Amino acid sequence: MKCLTIRQPWATLIALGEKQIETRTWRTAHRGELAIHAGMQVNRAICRTEPYQSLLARHGYTADNLPTGKIIAVSRIADCCEVTPELVQQGWPGGNEYVFGNYAEGRYAWKLEEVVPLVHPISAKGRLGFWEYPVLEEEL
Repeated sequence: MKCLTIRQPWATLIALGEKQIETRTWRTAHRGELAIHAGMQVNRAICRTEPYQSLLARHGYTADNLPTGKIIAVSRIADCCEVTPELVQQGWPGGNEYVFGNYAEGRYAWKLEEVVPLVHPISAKGRLGFWEYPVLEEEL
């Protein structure tokens, strides 16, 4: 299964359905299944700011108990679009989604759908970019 390592708290926000767009410096042609891997690093400072702190607390999380080094959800990449000044000027994306990403011109927004958090996260070592994990059906 194709996986993507994402730093915390962003990986958990995706798994919880609070973040539906992942922003990257690179475009992807991949559409379909993608596992979300929570990296080892937790941005503790961001976890203490709003709206992060409130959203995490609503789900029982703080910077101290976010999962790390684990595949925590599966999702599907539905689309990828380049961030343009016109899109941002039109107010896209709105609300917390804008706060949770980096929508600078020239970056790419990956639309994630059908996110399902794993009941039993899978320990795995993350990597840069896409990487493969031989997920067995019984692990999901």
